[in-house]
Amino acid sequence: MSETSPLPERETLKHLARRLRRALENEGNFISHSEALELVAHQHGYRDWNTLHAACGNKPPQPFRVGSKIRGDYLGQSFSAEIVSVTALAGGDRYTLTLDLDEAVDVVTFDRFSAFRKRVRASVRRDGISDARTSNGEPHLRLAL
Repeated sequence: MSETSPLPERETLKHLARRLRRALENEGNFISHSEALELVAHQHGYRDWNTLHAACGNKPPQPFRVGSKIRGDYLGQSFSAEIVSVTALAGGDRYTLTLDLDEAVDVVTFDRFSAFRKRVRASVRRDGISDARTSNGEPHLRLAL
């Protein structure tokens, strides 16, 4: 496995092993769960499951994933979007997200002027709320998690 490719989370790897085991069973090839875990480890370039498990570490699961669909409010406008990039910031409690909104939202409240945004980049805490605030104290971005 390339060092630049992030490993899936431990639970995702276990889920892959269960799916692999079921797929093989459907073809008449019966293996144990531990054998399926070993196969998943080999698929990711590791010697065995224990080595892969250790490489995953004890980090908590990431709350945001590239390609995930998400909903929320941006500058008071409701939206649905796809997450196109995620960057974990120092400390692991904050993330910079780039969202591709399904439909552009008007981010200006003035009647005679509009500014539509289709792509949004913002930093949020693990709970999906940005620290950046509007003049009335509302978060710029609030994700529905």
